[in-house]
Order: sequence, then C-alpha cells, then structure tokens
Amino acid sequence: MDCSSSRAWACSSTAPSGTGRCAGSTPKRRGASGTKTMTIKRTLILHGVIIIGLLALMGMFAVHDVGTLTTSSRYMEIQEGLNASFLQMRLYEKNYFLFKDDQAMRDILSIIKAAGKTLDSFSDAMIPAIGEAKYQALRNSLSQYEHEAQLIAESGTRDVVAETTLREFGRRLLELSTRLTREERAKIDKIITKAKRGMLASFLIFLVLAVFLTPLIYRRIFSSMKKVTMLARDISKGRFRIIDGKVPDDEMGTVITAMNSMSQELRLREDELVQSKKLGSLGVLTAGVAHEITNPLNNISMIAQTYQEMYDMLPREKRIEFMDQVLSECERIRAIVVNLLDFAKPKVASFSPGDINEVINRTLGLVQNMLDVSDIEVHLDLDSGIPTVNMDKHQINQVFVNIITNAIQAMKPGQDLTIRTTTTEKRDEVHIVIEDTGKGMSPETLSHIFDPFFSTKGVDGTGLGLSVSYGIVKNHSGTITASSEVDKGTTFEIHLPATPQMEDTDE
Repeated sequence: MDCSSSRAWACSSTAPSGTGRCAGSTPKRRGASGTKTMTIKRTLILHGVIIIGLLALMGMFAVHDVGTLTTSSRYMEIQEGLNASFLQMRLYEKNYFLFKDDQAMRDILSIIKAAGKTLDSFSDAMIPAIGEAKYQALRNSLSQYEHEAQLIAESGTRDVVAETTLREFGRRLLELSTRLTREERAKIDKIITKAKRGMLASFLIFLVLAVFLTPLIYRRIFSSMKKVTMLARDISKGRFRIIDGKVPDDEMGTVITAMNSMSQELRLREDELVQSKKLGSLGVLTAGVAHEITNPLNNISMIAQTYQEMYDMLPREKRIEFMDQVLSECERIRAIVVNLLDFAKPKVASFSPGDINEVINRTLGLVQNMLDVSDIEVHLDLDSGIPTVNMDKHQINQVFVNIITNAIQAMKPGQDLTIRTTTTEKRDEVHIVIEDTGKGMSPETLSHIFDPFFSTKGVDGTGLGLSVSYGIVKNHSGTITASSEVDKGTTFEIHLPATPQMEDTDE
C-alpha cells in the first residue's frame, strides 16, 4: 500500500461518521467563541473605512465652513457699502443744518431710497448671515430715519428739535450698521480660527492613526511575512524546518500553516530520497568493497596454491619472496579497510576561523608538481575581501586536493583550471568554484560521483575521494555540487557559511 492510499484509509477510518471530513483536516479559522476573527482583510477594510469616514467628516465641516464664509463675505460687501452710504448721510445732515443746504436733504433722501433698495434686493444674502431679527432691526432703523427726514423735508423746518431727532436716528442707524459689521467680521475670524484648529486636529488624528495602526498592520502582516520569507529561504537551502509559536488567525496564518505543511512534506520526501540513495550507494559500496578485496584475495590464493605445490622444490629465498607477495597483498587489503573506516567514521574536525584563500594557495603548493608535469595552467580569481570561514583547514585542504587532482587527471596538457572565490551580498557565505576544461562527464556518471567506491579510473582509483569530500563539506554545514558537460569540462561549487560577525542591531 502506498502513502496516499494509506492516508486515505486512515482518513476514512478515523473520521466520525457523517462528518465527511478527515480528522486531520483543518477547519475554517474562527475565534475562540466561534465568531469571525479580525483578519488582515477586515483590518485593512476597517482602516480604510475609518480614514474615509474621517475624510468625509472633514469634508462636511469644510463645506459648511466654506458656505458660511461665502455668505458672510457677501454680507460684508453689502454692509460695507451701506456703512459708506450711512456715513455720507451723516455728512449731509451737517450740511443741511449748518449751511442751510436744501440739496443736502434731497441727497439724504436719495441715499435712503438707494439703501432701502439694497436691503430689499439683497435680503436673501443678508438674512442667512445676520438672521431675520437683526435684518428687520436694520430695516426698521432705516425706515425711522427716512420717516423723520421726510417730515423735515416737507415742513422745511431747521429747529433744534428736528435736528436733534434726525441726528439721533442717524446715530442709531450708523451704530447698528457698524455693530453688525463688527459682529460679522468677528464671526468670520471665528470660522477661520475653527478651520485652523480643525486642520490641526485632523492632522493629529491622522498622525495618531499612523502611529498606532501602522505598527498593528506591520505586526499582523510584515512580521508574519518575514517569518515566511525566512522559512522559504531555509527551504531553498535544504533546511526543512517549521515556523514555531502561535499561528495568527488570519490570511498569513493560513500561509504559515501551508508553508509548515509543505516544509514537513519536503523533509519527508527528502528523507525518502536519501534512504533510496543510501540503498543505491550501499549496493555500489558492497560491490566496490567486494571488487577491491577480491583481487588481492585471489592473488593470495594463487600464491598459496603455488607455494603449497612447489614448497619442497623452493629454496629459502623463493619462499621468502612468496611470503613478501602475500604480505604485499595483505597490505592492499589493509589499505582498503583503512580507507573504508575513514569514510565511515571520519576524524573529528577541529574548527577555527580561517581564510579560504590561504587554504587554496596551500593546496596549489601541494599539487604544483602534478600541475607542472601535466602542463595545466591555473587561473586564480580570489576575492581578497571575503569573510573568514569556521573550518578544519586540513579537512578543507583534503577536499581541494581531491577535486583538483581529479581535474588534473581529466584534462589534457595545455588545458586550463580556474579557481574563484566570492561572497554573498550579506557576507554570510563563501563560494568556491573549481572549473576545469577536461573531458567532462555524462549525466549518468555525474549522478554517482559522490557515491562511495564509484570511480571512472578503473584500478587507479578507490572511488572514495569525492565521497569523503562530500562528507567533509556537509560536516562544515556547507554544500557541494557539480555540473559537467561532455568534452567541455566539469565545475564544482562549494558553499560554506561565513564566520558569524558580531553586529549591533536595533532589534
């Protein structure tokens, strides 16, 4: 039974009857009380509604204030014209009584008539500004002044009583008009002050919303996104972990749950793949061990048979020679066993920060004779600014020796070997690239190069060099990969974590 069928059987057998749902399935997210939780979508909608509501409220107040200012400004234009007319009337009063100027009275009556027409024509503009009562008071005051001026004009009298009465009505009219103008101006100033305060209050409200809602949205969205991003980065590097802690009851929680499930599934698949590769490698290992040990055993067997058959005829020197051959074959077996033990149980690494460029230069010194004999030209592109690596220098040196030796053996005289070192933008890894221009490998061969006892060199190789190198790099928390193309060459890429740097952070 495969995994999918066994899981389906488990679902059907464990789910309560009538539910129609697998026991391990995830229900729709709801709060503890069964009510809908405040998801990111609802948070953003609420935030938008609050902002739009505040803007609408500000707009309503602004429209109201602008309307009031427009009405008051229109009234001020009319009232200032009336004030000028009333001042002109008072001047004509003096001319009439002091200089006996009859034309002055006619001018007064003309101004009164014009002012009355103004009040009647612009009542719709004045009443909304000052109100019906004040408008009527101004209209009545003008009518009283007009009535008294008309009586004086008809009678032609210029006595003290008539003068006093007309002057009193004129004073009251001008005072009322001036007071209304002053009140309306104060009203305009009040509206402007209120508008300024409203703008300041709106700014403060938006500032408070930005200060308090932005961190809330950040925590709800970006903190979870940061966790998901870090998990995705780890998954891409082959580290299949999960996000621990409480999963939020929102859309990001759904994403985190899905990412955790995916990571666990990938880890399961990787384990299955590794197990499958282990079984395949075990077959190669068994065949390799059998092949490597069989040859010296056959030689020992043949020597022993010959020695047994010819024992009586052999002189002492020949017997010693036969035994030397047996010892030589036993040494071959011992060397195979030692290499196998080193592969199965490598030495404990001694880690310390070091410069990978120095290790590369030391390695080139060790293999320089091979390079000279093979006429291989080395091109170095070593970044002097790369960070240090926490490593066992002897083991990493062994890795470089194995790879460079294989490259030399795969190339013809006059071909090129290129070695490059770089670092990442965050300076958290060191990358080493070793590229040869040799005969290359087929995809089938390339897929087995890290298997133990796999070799393309026949009796000249043990097949353990790259397997040991792979284990060393893995033990350094790094990765080693190879790419190759027949007749074009092979490229090895090694990624090693840089030594952690102590940095001050704001977190």
